[in-house]
Amino acid sequence: MSTLLEVRELRKYFKTPHGWLHAVDNVSFQLEQGKTLGIVGESGCGKSTLGRTILHLVEPTGGKIIFEGEDISQISKRRFKELRKEMQIIFQDPFSSLNPRMTVEDIIREPLEIYRIHKTEDALRGRVKELMDTVGLAQRLARSYPHELDGGRRQRIGIARALALNPKFIVCDEPVSALDVSIQAQILNLMQDLQEQLKLTYIFITHDLSVVHHIADNICVMYLGQLVERAGARELFVQNLHPYTKALLSAIPVASPHQKSERMILKGEITSPINPKKACRFAQRCPHAKEACFAREPELREVLPNHFVACHYAHELNNLSE
Repeated sequence: MSTLLEVRELRKYFKTPHGWLHAVDNVSFQLEQGKTLGIVGESGCGKSTLGRTILHLVEPTGGKIIFEGEDISQISKRRFKELRKEMQIIFQDPFSSLNPRMTVEDIIREPLEIYRIHKTEDALRGRVKELMDTVGLAQRLARSYPHELDGGRRQRIGIARALALNPKFIVCDEPVSALDVSIQAQILNLMQDLQEQLKLTYIFITHDLSVVHHIADNICVMYLGQLVERAGARELFVQNLHPYTKALLSAIPVASPHQKSERMILKGEITSPINPKKACRFAQRCPHAKEACFAREPELREVLPNHFVACHYAHELNNLSE
């Protein structure tokens, strides 16, 4: 498959009274067309900022964003308005991301009106009806307002709006974290069905590893703005190599009361993301940290086929041959 999106050393810094906050720092990856890349990590690690930076909802500080072979890191507003049809986002909160003064029909048709996709009112209404059917929204809800619907239906509106312009690429920013577990499964299944039908490419941002295991082809683990591990979804769950990834996986609840799991409790203070030192940012909390971890920053390197880890001692800790 061809590469749809490539990110090279992407950086996004925010100026604060105490210095520069490194929200996204030297992040690189490739995403093939029709695939799903999961971005996981605890709250505040920069995963949502990464997604928004790729879409230019916040402007990057440095690095390159290449979409379908075109460098869109620095791009004119006119050109990006055209490109916006190809790149969309589904927001985390299905209520705050919808205009409470607009009906379901108005919300879905708004991008179609902005881009003047359809020339007649009948064609416009037909497209809205088609989108509602695609995401499983009953036609009787067309004149309803967001506050009259439950969380699952609201998120379906957000998905329909994202699909309105027939995009190729969608950033899904924790799209099920605000929903009940039973509704989460419905939305995840819907998104997978849509991906298969419409050949969509996703970046799926979440802090829930069990969710990303269900939907992603490849997974990137983020910690304080940097990628610490990148691998295929199955590979990551079978053979995780970074201590932070091991801690995240140990926190997944076990369904059976008879099955015991050893939880890895992280201790120590979180390193400040403001003007961080050139050292391993996880070293303060890592039970295996040594002198080198505090002296220099580890590079994300391939230690197994298509399995990348940013750890000085990944081979030693996992009994891997150099």
